[in-house]
Amino acid sequence: MSAPEQQVCQPDTAASVALRVTASALRWCCDEAWLPFATTDEVEPLTGVVGQDDAIEALRFGLEVSGPGQNVFVRGLPGTGQFALVRALIEDIRPTCPLVDDRCYVHNFTRPDHPRLLSVPRAQGLILSRRIDELIAFVQRDLAPFLTSDTLRTQRAALDDRLQEAIRRAGGPLEAELQANNLALIPLQSGDTVQPTLLPVMDGQPITPERFRELRTQGSIDDAMADRIYEQINVFRQRVALLGEQIAQIQLEHRTHVQQLYEQEARRILQNQVRQISAAFPQATVTQFLSEIIEDVVTRHLATLAEDTTFTRLYRVNVVLPHGSDEPCPVVIESAPTMINLLGLIEREWLTGGTVRSDHLMIRAGALLRADGGFLILEARDVLAEPGAWKVLVRALRSGRLEIMPAELAGAFAGPMLTPEPIDIKVKVILLGDPGLYTLLDSQDPDFAQLFKVLADFDTSIPRNQEGAYAYAGHLA
Repeated sequence: MSAPEQQVCQPDTAASVALRVTASALRWCCDEAWLPFATTDEVEPLTGVVGQDDAIEALRFGLEVSGPGQNVFVRGLPGTGQFALVRALIEDIRPTCPLVDDRCYVHNFTRPDHPRLLSVPRAQGLILSRRIDELIAFVQRDLAPFLTSDTLRTQRAALDDRLQEAIRRAGGPLEAELQANNLALIPLQSGDTVQPTLLPVMDGQPITPERFRELRTQGSIDDAMADRIYEQINVFRQRVALLGEQIAQIQLEHRTHVQQLYEQEARRILQNQVRQISAAFPQATVTQFLSEIIEDVVTRHLATLAEDTTFTRLYRVNVVLPHGSDEPCPVVIESAPTMINLLGLIEREWLTGGTVRSDHLMIRAGALLRADGGFLILEARDVLAEPGAWKVLVRALRSGRLEIMPAELAGAFAGPMLTPEPIDIKVKVILLGDPGLYTLLDSQDPDFAQLFKVLADFDTSIPRNQEGAYAYAGHLA
């Protein structure tokens, strides 16, 4: 191996001297004339973003334009303050947004596992809930006493009198024939039931089977008399059976009339209670829900009102998306975009014995619903890192409908699965990500380009000039 060549220092030449750089020129120094202040205490703190005019214009366009697929991908903006920066830009731009209704879930009396959606005017959802709670309190405390009024008791007594008269009319002819043949139809206890029984009459008094046997034993009734009595009883037994069926039908009709009397009165009372609610909430879905409450009380729970009113839980309203009357356009930042945090949650209650229960009151809103009518800010990398989150986000944006815990996810959770009625939503998603992630989504997901049509490109540097230097000083301030 040959020895390494030795480098020989060459003497300076005119050319090398001309190219020589001084130590002070090896770094850039800001011209102090660009900073006309002594300390940053004299500088107005920086608000907004400097040097990103194109990106801000693109973001403004994406926020203000309406139409399918006009969601925004914000490319760039590395660092931890990107959510706050985008939110500040939205507040600065102040885009208009549609004022969406309040969203409520109520019990579905036809399909209990499919809670129904009520959409009521903005800021009216909690008012509706309170009005329904007042109706529930009336059912629990006041409805039963209303059904014991003097007027209702008088009408019930009239029905009872009609029953007795109908029974007398039905049994009168047969009773006369029995009396002519020294027989009587007497109700006798047989176990837990009372059976009408034909008995012979002697000396004006009906004789029980035990007394009849005693008289035969004593000889007071001979065999011929006994055979004659048995023959008479057999003759009338079929007619007595037919009379029993007729009386049973009369009693059934009586019970029906009594039930109709109480149902009619209860329905009238409840309709008076909901009349003001119907006037304040004329929506067809609310009217239907109120009618179903009345019918459920009247047809299923009237007889047990004094003992149990736990069924009234079914009538309560779950306001999953309330609004204030002057609430601004919603801007939701979801820093943990799991599938449940995006879609929402249906809670479950473990009961004695290991069974699980869910109902419409256990439905909770997710970020997509909370951002309805406004903006949802997400970090693209976080969404992609959560199992199933990207899929449900794309589905909601593509369909414009939100399914809280869709049916295909039921296998991951124990117990019965509710499938609430889907909600039509209007939400604009602002997705934050780096250039590599944008390229990946654009190339691998066919829905991405159709859903995120607006690209806001933020530079990672600003011009090194007087304006940029002063902006940096404002940032420090």
